[in-house]
Amino acid sequence: MAKRSFFITGTDTDAGKTVVTAGLLAAANKLGKRTIGLKPVAAGCERTEEGLRNSDALLLQQTASVELSYEQVNPIAFEPPIAPHIAAMDENRVLSGDRIAAFCRGAMMQPADLVLVEGAGGWRVPLSYRETMAQIPKSLQVPVILVVGMKLGCINHALMTAESIARDGIPLAGWIANKVDPEMSCYDENRDTIVNMLRAPLLAEVPHLEDPTPEQIAEFIDADRLFAG
Repeated sequence: MAKRSFFITGTDTDAGKTVVTAGLLAAANKLGKRTIGLKPVAAGCERTEEGLRNSDALLLQQTASVELSYEQVNPIAFEPPIAPHIAAMDENRVLSGDRIAAFCRGAMMQPADLVLVEGAGGWRVPLSYRETMAQIPKSLQVPVILVVGMKLGCINHALMTAESIARDGIPLAGWIANKVDPEMSCYDENRDTIVNMLRAPLLAEVPHLEDPTPEQIAEFIDADRLFAG
């Protein structure tokens, strides 16, 4: 089976990109696929004896079936939990979408059936005053999977993000409904509205789960759909 690669973005910072990305990896692992998970830019890292480490990047590294070094999974790490471009400016560093994509390509040279590249925050999170996270999938020429945090306001966030992705000329492969608010009113109606207004298929629905493992998330994902077409 040919390698499939996707960029994972979310409607906002708390949409649940990482747990869903890890669930996608775990679901593909169950099919016997070779999987890679990348978090090329991460802010909010802890200092360890091995260097800066980000919990989201570690989860992807541990869940993927192809072993990569931490630096391959997360080549750009910042300690403060702030916007990456601000963290970079504080360290007199310049973030480049093309350079970040080059880091990803290096890891993507490993034999794998599925590669997932998770962004930071939402679609328009800046890398600099000139570029946003959108430059990474644009440079990699990979389609996008949108994680929609299902809560009040999700319809607007989902539609606006999808419009931005389309404006950037990048295919939207589909979206995943992740119920981040356990008490969300009219969940079915909100989901159905997005289904009918978003020009991309609903790939999976993830219910609200307390501290889920990637394997628990995988129970709600049909990984075969990632390899269809």
